Amino acid sequence: MKPTLVEYDAPGWGVGEVWLDEDGRVFHSELPRPRRTRPGTVPGHVLAGRLIAYFDGAPDDFGDVPLRLDEDGFYAACTRALLTVPRGEVVTYGELAALAGYPGAARAAGTFCARCDLAPFLPVHRVVAADGIGSWGDLGVDYKRRLLELEDVAL
Repeated sequence: MKPTLVEYDAPGWGVGEVWLDEDGRVFHSELPRPRRTRPGTVPGHVLAGRLIAYFDGAPDDFGDVPLRLDEDGFYAACTRALLTVPRGEVVTYGELAALAGYPGAARAAGTFCARCDLAPFLPVHRVVAADGIGSWGDLGVDYKRRLLELEDVAL
């Protein structure tokens, strides 16, 4: 069975995509951005509906969505720690590293967040810098701020 591409159009955000493996686990996610959809998507997928609602402000932690994750090592520890950060709360990169059992590894935690391709299922937007919001790759800090505002977090 081939991987499944699920695209969704979140009004005011753009088109996002989620890739599911043959077992239905999310293994890659691209947050919505302005662009055109492409053929080969799965229309009406239940996950697409949930994502559209999430980007419209509906509370959803996606805790029941199966993810394909690293099982050991630093990134796995960061993943487990990040999944304990509740909606509406943030931690710093240093706090995430400490929660993962690696105190002093704030930069590595930042690298973990930057390389994560499972947002919003893995809520890396909840990880901020000690002195402010921190960065958010090519989507920019304003995008991260919008994600946090969905959870009533103002930075």
